Amino acid sequence: MPISDNASSEPMLPPIFAPESMRFLSGFAAAAIEAARVRPGEAVAREFPANTTEKTLIRPGGRGCYPAVWTQDFAMALATGFVTAEEMWDHLELIAASQNGPIEQRLASGAVIPPFAIPDHVLFDRRPVYYPGTYSSGEDQGGEPWGIMPPTNNHYDFILIAWHLWRTTGSTDFLVRNIAGLTIIEHLQRAFDVPRTDPKSGLVVTDAATRAVGFIYCDSIYMTGHLLFASLLRWRAAQQLAELEDAMGLNASASFVRAQVATIPSNLAETFGAPRRIGGWLMAATDTGRQPDVWGTIYALYLGLLDGESARAALGEIVRALEEGTISLQGAIRHVPVNHDASPTSAWERTLTPHNRYQNGAYWHVPTGWLIAVLAKEHPAVAQRLFNEMITHFQAEDFRKGPEFCAPWECLGQVKDAYANPVFLGSVVVPFGVLKTLDGLA
Repeated sequence: MPISDNASSEPMLPPIFAPESMRFLSGFAAAAIEAARVRPGEAVAREFPANTTEKTLIRPGGRGCYPAVWTQDFAMALATGFVTAEEMWDHLELIAASQNGPIEQRLASGAVIPPFAIPDHVLFDRRPVYYPGTYSSGEDQGGEPWGIMPPTNNHYDFILIAWHLWRTTGSTDFLVRNIAGLTIIEHLQRAFDVPRTDPKSGLVVTDAATRAVGFIYCDSIYMTGHLLFASLLRWRAAQQLAELEDAMGLNASASFVRAQVATIPSNLAETFGAPRRIGGWLMAATDTGRQPDVWGTIYALYLGLLDGESARAALGEIVRALEEGTISLQGAIRHVPVNHDASPTSAWERTLTPHNRYQNGAYWHVPTGWLIAVLAKEHPAVAQRLFNEMITHFQAEDFRKGPEFCAPWECLGQVKDAYANPVFLGSVVVPFGVLKTLDGLA
Protein backbone atom coordinates (compact mmCIF):
# COMPACT_ATOMS: atom_id res chain seq x y z
CA MET A 1 0.00 0.00 0.00
CA PRO A 2 1.50 3.38 -0.96
CA ILE A 3 2.40 5.74 1.84
CA SER A 4 -0.16 8.49 2.31
CA ASP A 5 -0.22 11.81 4.08
CA ASN A 6 -3.54 10.71 5.52
CA ALA A 7 -3.31 6.97 6.03
CA SER A 8 -1.18 4.88 8.36
CA SER A 9 0.19 1.48 7.46
CA GLU A 10 -2.43 -0.20 9.66
CA PRO A 11 -5.34 -2.04 8.00
CA MET A 12 -8.52 -0.01 7.66
CA LEU A 13 -10.63 -0.24 10.81
CA PRO A 14 -14.37 -0.86 10.90
CA PRO A 15 -16.59 2.23 10.97
CA ILE A 16 -16.94 3.71 14.45
CA PHE A 17 -18.56 7.04 13.64
CA ALA A 18 -22.23 7.91 13.17
CA PRO A 19 -22.99 8.16 9.43
CA GLU A 20 -24.84 11.45 9.89
CA SER A 21 -21.79 12.94 11.60
CA MET A 22 -19.52 11.84 8.75
CA ARG A 23 -21.97 13.27 6.22
CA PHE A 24 -21.90 16.55 8.11
CA LEU A 25 -18.09 16.55 8.21
CA SER A 26 -17.90 15.79 4.49
CA GLY A 27 -20.23 18.63 3.59
CA PHE A 28 -18.50 20.96 6.01
CA ALA A 29 -15.09 20.26 4.45
CA ALA A 30 -16.42 20.72 0.91
CA ALA A 31 -18.11 24.00 1.85
CA ALA A 32 -14.96 25.32 3.54
CA ILE A 33 -12.87 24.57 0.45
CA GLU A 34 -15.43 26.30 -1.75
CA ALA A 35 -15.37 29.35 0.54
CA ALA A 36 -11.58 29.45 0.17
CA ARG A 37 -11.63 29.50 -3.65
CA VAL A 38 -10.60 32.76 -5.28
CA ARG A 39 -11.55 32.96 -8.92
CA PRO A 40 -9.75 34.95 -11.63
CA GLY A 41 -10.13 38.68 -11.09
CA GLU A 42 -11.32 38.33 -7.49
CA ALA A 43 -9.55 39.89 -4.51
CA VAL A 44 -9.85 38.92 -0.85
CA ALA A 45 -9.26 42.43 0.42
CA ARG A 46 -8.71 45.81 -1.19
CA GLU A 47 -5.12 46.15 0.03
CA PHE A 48 -4.02 42.83 -1.49
CA PRO A 49 -3.59 41.91 -5.17
CA ALA A 50 -6.41 40.30 -7.10
CA ASN A 51 -6.07 36.88 -8.67
CA THR A 52 -4.36 37.56 -12.00
CA THR A 53 -3.37 33.94 -12.73
CA GLU A 54 -6.45 33.08 -14.82
CA LYS A 55 -6.85 30.05 -12.55
CA THR A 56 -9.04 29.44 -9.52
CA LEU A 57 -6.81 29.49 -6.46
CA ILE A 58 -7.41 28.04 -3.00
CA ARG A 59 -6.20 29.94 0.06
CA PRO A 60 -5.99 28.58 3.63
CA GLY A 61 -9.11 30.30 4.92
CA GLY A 62 -12.36 31.94 3.98
CA ARG A 63 -13.73 35.43 4.47
CA GLY A 64 -10.96 38.01 4.83
CA CYS A 65 -8.15 35.70 5.96
CA TYR A 66 -4.95 34.63 4.25
CA PRO A 67 -4.99 36.31 0.80
CA ALA A 68 -2.41 34.02 -0.87
CA VAL A 69 -1.78 30.35 -1.73
CA TRP A 70 0.10 28.56 1.06
CA THR A 71 2.07 25.52 -0.06
CA GLN A 72 1.41 23.41 3.03
CA ASP A 73 -2.22 24.39 3.55
CA PHE A 74 -3.12 23.63 -0.05
CA ALA A 75 -1.36 20.27 0.12
CA MET A 76 -3.29 19.35 3.26
CA ALA A 77 -6.64 19.85 1.51
CA LEU A 78 -6.05 17.29 -1.22
CA ALA A 79 -6.85 14.11 0.73
CA THR A 80 -10.48 15.25 1.00
CA GLY A 81 -11.21 14.48 -2.66
CA PHE A 82 -12.81 17.92 -3.04
CA VAL A 83 -9.97 19.51 -5.03
CA THR A 84 -9.91 18.63 -8.72
CA ALA A 85 -6.91 17.31 -10.65
CA GLU A 86 -6.95 20.51 -12.69
CA GLU A 87 -6.72 22.59 -9.51
CA MET A 88 -3.89 20.41 -8.24
CA TRP A 89 -1.94 20.97 -11.45
CA ASP A 90 -2.61 24.71 -11.45
CA HIS A 91 -1.22 25.05 -7.92
CA LEU A 92 1.70 22.70 -8.58
CA GLU A 93 2.62 24.77 -11.63
CA LEU A 94 2.27 28.02 -9.68
CA ILE A 95 4.59 26.81 -6.92
CA ALA A 96 7.10 25.24 -9.32
CA ALA A 97 7.29 28.49 -11.29
CA SER A 98 7.86 30.34 -7.99
CA GLN A 99 10.64 28.02 -6.81
CA ASN A 100 13.96 29.80 -6.48
CA GLY A 101 16.43 29.17 -9.27
CA PRO A 102 20.01 27.84 -8.95
CA ILE A 103 21.39 31.09 -7.46
CA GLU A 104 21.27 31.84 -3.73
CA GLN A 105 19.58 35.13 -2.81
CA ARG A 106 20.78 37.18 0.18
CA LEU A 107 18.21 39.69 1.35
CA ALA A 108 18.50 43.00 3.18
CA SER A 109 16.59 41.46 6.09
CA GLY A 110 19.48 39.08 6.70
CA ALA A 111 17.55 36.16 5.28
CA VAL A 112 19.01 33.78 2.72
CA ILE A 113 16.96 32.05 0.03
CA PRO A 114 18.96 28.99 -1.04
CA PRO A 115 18.94 27.51 -4.53
CA PHE A 116 15.67 25.76 -5.39
CA ALA A 117 13.88 26.85 -2.21
CA ILE A 118 10.09 26.55 -2.22
CA PRO A 119 8.01 29.59 -1.20
CA ASP A 120 5.96 29.57 1.98
CA HIS A 121 3.14 31.25 0.08
CA VAL A 122 2.50 32.80 -3.33
CA LEU A 123 0.50 35.99 -3.79
CA PHE A 124 -2.39 36.05 -6.22
CA ASP A 125 -0.28 37.96 -8.74
CA ARG A 126 2.31 35.11 -8.74
CA ARG A 127 4.89 36.87 -6.54
CA PRO A 128 6.54 34.36 -4.17
CA VAL A 129 6.98 34.98 -0.45
CA TYR A 130 9.50 32.55 1.03
CA TYR A 131 8.94 33.35 4.72
CA PRO A 132 5.97 33.41 7.11
CA GLY A 133 4.80 36.52 8.90
CA THR A 134 4.60 38.82 5.88
CA TYR A 135 2.95 39.45 2.53
CA SER A 136 6.05 41.18 1.22
CA SER A 137 7.90 39.47 -1.61
CA GLY A 138 10.79 41.93 -1.36
CA GLU A 139 14.08 42.38 0.46
CA ASP A 140 12.37 42.80 3.84
CA GLN A 141 10.90 39.31 4.01
CA GLY A 142 12.45 36.79 6.37
CA GLY A 143 15.07 37.32 9.01
CA GLU A 144 14.31 36.74 12.66
CA PRO A 145 11.89 36.02 14.22
CA TRP A 146 10.73 34.18 11.07
CA GLY A 147 13.97 32.42 10.22
CA ILE A 148 17.14 33.02 8.26
CA MET A 149 16.34 30.22 5.80
CA PRO A 150 12.86 29.46 4.40
CA PRO A 151 10.66 26.99 6.29
CA THR A 152 11.48 23.33 5.80
CA ASN A 153 7.97 21.94 5.50
CA ASN A 154 7.13 23.58 2.17
CA HIS A 155 9.75 21.55 0.33
CA TYR A 156 8.10 18.36 1.50
CA ASP A 157 4.53 19.52 0.93
CA PHE A 158 5.40 20.52 -2.64
CA ILE A 159 6.11 16.81 -3.14
CA LEU A 160 2.81 15.94 -1.44
CA ILE A 161 0.88 17.98 -4.02
CA ALA A 162 2.54 16.11 -6.90
CA TRP A 163 1.95 12.78 -5.17
CA HIS A 164 -1.78 13.50 -4.82
CA LEU A 165 -2.02 14.53 -8.47
CA TRP A 166 -0.38 11.26 -9.52
CA ARG A 167 -2.67 9.26 -7.23
CA THR A 168 -5.73 11.10 -8.57
CA THR A 169 -4.93 10.77 -12.28
CA GLY A 170 -2.90 7.56 -12.34
CA SER A 171 -0.54 9.25 -14.81
CA THR A 172 3.06 10.44 -14.54
CA ASP A 173 2.81 12.58 -17.70
CA PHE A 174 2.72 15.82 -15.71
CA LEU A 175 6.06 14.96 -14.10
CA VAL A 176 7.91 15.50 -17.38
CA ARG A 177 6.31 18.85 -18.13
CA ASN A 178 8.85 21.66 -18.24
CA ILE A 179 8.42 24.66 -15.96
CA ALA A 180 11.13 27.34 -15.86
CA GLY A 181 13.73 25.07 -17.41
CA LEU A 182 13.17 21.97 -15.26
CA THR A 183 10.75 19.09 -15.46
CA ILE A 184 8.39 18.74 -12.52
CA ILE A 185 10.22 15.67 -11.22
CA GLU A 186 13.46 17.70 -11.28
CA HIS A 187 11.75 20.49 -9.36
CA LEU A 188 10.66 17.95 -6.74
CA GLN A 189 14.07 16.31 -6.46
CA ARG A 190 15.84 19.63 -5.98
CA ALA A 191 13.27 20.78 -3.44
CA PHE A 192 13.77 17.62 -1.38
CA ASP A 193 17.49 18.33 -1.10
CA VAL A 194 17.12 21.95 0.15
CA PRO A 195 16.53 21.55 3.91
CA ARG A 196 19.56 20.96 6.08
CA THR A 197 19.75 17.45 7.50
CA ASP A 198 21.97 15.29 9.67
CA PRO A 199 23.38 12.62 7.31
CA LYS A 200 23.88 10.09 10.12
CA SER A 201 20.34 10.13 11.50
CA GLY A 202 18.45 11.50 8.49
CA LEU A 203 16.75 14.03 10.76
CA VAL A 204 16.18 17.68 9.87
CA VAL A 205 18.46 20.03 11.80
CA THR A 206 18.85 23.79 12.19
CA ASP A 207 20.83 26.28 14.27
CA ALA A 208 20.69 29.95 15.24
CA ALA A 209 22.98 31.13 12.44
CA THR A 210 20.94 29.51 9.68
CA ARG A 211 17.65 28.89 11.46
CA ALA A 212 14.70 27.58 9.49
CA VAL A 213 11.16 27.05 10.74
CA GLY A 214 10.45 23.32 10.65
CA PHE A 215 6.66 23.30 10.41
CA ILE A 216 4.40 26.26 9.68
CA TYR A 217 1.95 25.43 12.46
CA CYS A 218 4.84 26.31 14.77
CA ASP A 219 6.27 29.15 12.68
CA SER A 220 6.03 31.69 15.52
CA ILE A 221 7.99 29.39 17.87
CA TYR A 222 11.78 29.57 17.97
CA MET A 223 13.38 26.12 17.76
CA THR A 224 16.92 24.91 17.10
CA GLY A 225 18.69 21.57 16.98
CA HIS A 226 17.16 18.45 15.49
CA LEU A 227 13.49 19.12 14.63
CA LEU A 228 10.86 16.45 15.22
CA PHE A 229 7.96 17.42 13.00
CA ALA A 230 10.11 18.47 10.05
CA SER A 231 11.88 15.11 10.25
CA LEU A 232 8.55 13.27 10.11
CA LEU A 233 7.59 15.30 7.05
CA ARG A 234 10.94 14.46 5.44
CA TRP A 235 10.35 10.75 5.97
CA ARG A 236 6.88 10.97 4.46
CA ALA A 237 8.07 13.06 1.50
CA ALA A 238 10.87 10.62 0.75
CA GLN A 239 8.41 7.73 0.48
CA GLN A 240 6.16 9.77 -1.81
CA LEU A 241 8.99 11.05 -4.01
CA ALA A 242 10.31 7.51 -4.31
CA GLU A 243 6.87 6.28 -5.37
CA LEU A 244 6.78 8.92 -8.10
CA GLU A 245 10.25 7.96 -9.28
CA ASP A 246 9.39 4.26 -9.28
CA ALA A 247 6.29 5.02 -11.34
CA MET A 248 8.54 6.76 -13.87
CA GLY A 249 11.01 3.87 -13.95
CA LEU A 250 13.64 5.82 -11.99
CA ASN A 251 14.20 2.93 -9.60
CA ALA A 252 17.80 3.70 -8.66
CA SER A 253 16.88 7.26 -7.70
CA ALA A 254 13.91 5.98 -5.69
CA SER A 255 16.12 3.58 -3.76
CA PHE A 256 18.60 6.37 -3.02
CA VAL A 257 15.85 8.63 -1.66
CA ARG A 258 14.47 5.90 0.58
CA ALA A 259 17.97 5.16 1.88
CA GLN A 260 18.40 8.78 2.97
CA VAL A 261 15.56 8.49 5.49
CA ALA A 262 15.91 4.83 6.45
CA THR A 263 17.46 5.71 9.81
CA ILE A 264 14.81 8.24 10.85
CA PRO A 265 12.44 5.80 12.61
CA SER A 266 15.17 4.24 14.75
CA ASN A 267 16.46 7.67 15.77
CA LEU A 268 13.18 9.25 16.88
CA ALA A 269 12.95 7.94 20.45
CA GLU A 270 16.69 8.15 20.99
CA THR A 271 16.93 11.75 19.78
CA PHE A 272 13.64 13.26 20.94
CA GLY A 273 12.79 11.13 23.94
CA ALA A 274 13.50 12.32 27.48
CA PRO A 275 11.49 9.89 29.63
CA ARG A 276 12.73 11.11 33.02
CA ARG A 277 11.67 14.65 32.18
CA ILE A 278 8.63 14.31 29.89
CA GLY A 279 7.53 10.68 30.10
CA GLY A 280 6.39 9.13 26.83
CA TRP A 281 6.23 12.37 24.86
CA LEU A 282 8.73 13.26 22.16
CA MET A 283 10.17 16.76 22.41
CA ALA A 284 9.84 19.22 19.55
CA ALA A 285 13.53 20.09 19.22
CA THR A 286 16.78 19.13 20.86
CA ASP A 287 18.29 22.56 21.66
CA THR A 288 15.82 25.43 21.98
CA GLY A 289 12.26 24.12 22.13
CA ARG A 290 12.65 21.00 24.25
CA GLN A 291 8.99 20.99 25.29
CA PRO A 292 6.83 17.89 24.70
CA ASP A 293 5.47 18.06 21.16
CA VAL A 294 1.91 16.75 21.30
CA TRP A 295 1.35 17.09 17.56
CA GLY A 296 4.70 15.55 16.68
CA THR A 297 4.20 12.60 19.02
CA ILE A 298 0.75 11.99 17.54
CA TYR A 299 2.02 12.22 13.97
CA ALA A 300 4.95 9.88 14.63
CA LEU A 301 2.46 7.28 15.89
CA TYR A 302 0.12 7.97 12.98
CA LEU A 303 2.88 7.35 10.44
CA GLY A 304 3.80 4.13 12.25
CA LEU A 305 7.33 5.32 13.03
CA LEU A 306 7.32 4.40 16.70
CA ASP A 307 7.15 0.81 17.88
CA GLY A 308 7.61 -1.32 20.95
CA GLU A 309 7.98 0.44 24.28
CA SER A 310 8.32 3.88 22.64
CA ALA A 311 4.93 3.52 20.97
CA ARG A 312 3.27 2.15 24.10
CA ALA A 313 4.68 4.95 26.24
CA ALA A 314 3.61 7.63 23.77
CA LEU A 315 0.09 6.26 23.43
CA GLY A 316 -0.25 5.91 27.19
CA GLU A 317 0.90 9.50 27.65
CA ILE A 318 -1.69 10.73 25.14
CA VAL A 319 -4.58 8.82 26.73
CA ARG A 320 -3.61 10.04 30.18
CA ALA A 321 -3.40 13.63 28.95
CA LEU A 322 -6.87 13.39 27.40
CA GLU A 323 -8.27 11.99 30.64
CA GLU A 324 -6.61 14.75 32.67
CA GLY A 325 -7.66 17.51 30.26
CA THR A 326 -4.15 18.80 29.58
CA ILE A 327 -4.16 18.71 25.75
CA SER A 328 -7.72 19.03 24.42
CA LEU A 329 -10.58 21.52 24.24
CA GLN A 330 -13.77 20.90 22.23
CA GLY A 331 -11.96 18.21 20.28
CA ALA A 332 -9.04 20.50 19.45
CA ILE A 333 -5.45 19.79 20.50
CA ARG A 334 -2.77 21.95 22.12
CA HIS A 335 0.85 21.91 20.94
CA VAL A 336 2.25 21.42 24.48
CA PRO A 337 0.48 19.77 27.45
CA VAL A 338 -0.64 22.40 29.95
CA ASN A 339 1.32 20.70 32.71
CA HIS A 340 4.52 20.88 30.65
CA ASP A 341 4.50 24.60 29.80
CA ALA A 342 8.03 25.98 29.71
CA SER A 343 7.11 28.64 32.26
CA PRO A 344 4.04 30.22 33.90
CA THR A 345 3.96 32.72 31.02
CA SER A 346 4.68 30.55 27.97
CA ALA A 347 4.06 27.06 26.66
CA TRP A 348 7.31 27.26 24.71
CA GLU A 349 10.81 28.23 25.74
CA ARG A 350 11.07 31.06 23.20
CA THR A 351 8.33 32.88 21.28
CA LEU A 352 6.90 36.36 20.83
CA THR A 353 3.34 34.97 20.79
CA PRO A 354 1.32 35.66 23.98
CA HIS A 355 0.64 32.76 26.30
CA ASN A 356 -2.44 30.65 25.52
CA ARG A 357 -2.85 32.30 22.13
CA TYR A 358 -2.26 30.92 18.64
CA GLN A 359 0.69 28.48 18.55
CA ASN A 360 1.67 29.23 22.14
CA GLY A 361 -1.07 27.37 23.95
CA ALA A 362 -4.28 27.64 21.90
CA TYR A 363 -6.08 24.51 20.69
CA TRP A 364 -6.26 23.35 17.06
CA HIS A 365 -8.37 20.80 15.19
CA VAL A 366 -5.65 20.20 12.57
CA PRO A 367 -4.18 17.13 14.37
CA THR A 368 -7.46 15.74 15.69
CA GLY A 369 -7.94 13.29 12.82
CA TRP A 370 -4.46 11.86 13.28
CA LEU A 371 -5.15 11.44 16.97
CA ILE A 372 -8.50 9.73 16.42
CA ALA A 373 -6.82 7.33 14.00
CA VAL A 374 -4.08 6.59 16.54
CA LEU A 375 -6.64 5.92 19.29
CA ALA A 376 -9.25 4.02 17.28
CA LYS A 377 -7.77 0.53 17.48
CA GLU A 378 -6.89 0.26 21.18
CA HIS A 379 -9.02 3.06 22.65
CA PRO A 380 -12.16 3.31 20.48
CA ALA A 381 -14.27 4.92 23.21
CA VAL A 382 -11.70 7.68 23.65
CA ALA A 383 -11.53 8.15 19.88
CA GLN A 384 -15.32 8.32 19.68
CA ARG A 385 -15.50 10.91 22.46
CA LEU A 386 -12.88 13.12 20.80
CA PHE A 387 -14.67 12.84 17.47
CA ASN A 388 -18.02 13.77 19.05
CA GLU A 389 -16.49 16.79 20.80
CA MET A 390 -15.07 18.03 17.48
CA ILE A 391 -18.35 17.52 15.60
CA THR A 392 -20.37 19.22 18.35
CA HIS A 393 -18.12 22.26 18.16
CA PHE A 394 -18.26 22.39 14.36
CA GLN A 395 -22.04 22.10 14.29
CA ALA A 396 -22.53 24.75 16.95
CA GLU A 397 -20.32 27.30 15.17
CA ASP A 398 -20.76 26.23 11.52
CA PHE A 399 -19.87 29.25 9.32
CA ARG A 400 -22.74 28.44 6.97
CA LYS A 401 -25.22 29.66 9.61
CA GLY A 402 -24.27 33.29 9.06
CA PRO A 403 -21.51 35.89 9.47
CA GLU A 404 -21.47 35.68 13.26
CA PHE A 405 -20.55 31.96 13.04
CA CYS A 406 -16.91 31.20 12.22
CA ALA A 407 -16.06 27.50 12.54
CA PRO A 408 -13.81 26.00 11.42
CA TRP A 409 -11.67 28.40 13.44
CA GLU A 410 -7.91 28.21 13.02
CA CYS A 411 -7.56 27.79 16.77
CA LEU A 412 -9.57 28.06 19.99
CA GLY A 413 -8.79 29.18 23.51
CA GLN A 414 -10.17 28.98 27.01
CA VAL A 415 -11.48 32.52 26.42
CA LYS A 416 -13.26 33.70 23.30
CA ASP A 417 -10.73 36.37 22.37
CA ALA A 418 -8.16 33.60 21.93
CA TYR A 419 -10.15 32.24 18.98
CA ALA A 420 -8.44 33.16 15.70
CA ASN A 421 -9.15 33.27 11.95
CA PRO A 422 -12.52 32.01 10.69
CA VAL A 423 -13.24 29.33 8.08
CA PHE A 424 -9.73 27.90 8.31
CA LEU A 425 -9.30 24.94 5.98
CA GLY A 426 -6.73 22.94 7.92
CA SER A 427 -9.06 22.56 10.87
CA VAL A 428 -11.57 20.55 8.86
CA VAL A 429 -9.80 19.19 5.76
CA VAL A 430 -7.04 17.41 7.67
CA PRO A 431 -9.42 15.58 10.05
CA PHE A 432 -11.83 14.72 7.24
CA GLY A 433 -9.04 13.51 4.96
CA VAL A 434 -7.96 11.05 7.67
CA LEU A 435 -11.38 10.01 8.91
CA LYS A 436 -12.98 9.30 5.55
CA THR A 437 -10.37 6.55 5.11
CA LEU A 438 -10.68 5.32 8.68
CA ASP A 439 -14.47 5.20 8.38
CA GLY A 440 -14.46 3.41 5.03
CA LEU A 441 -15.67 6.32 2.89
CA ALA A 442 -12.59 6.45 0.63
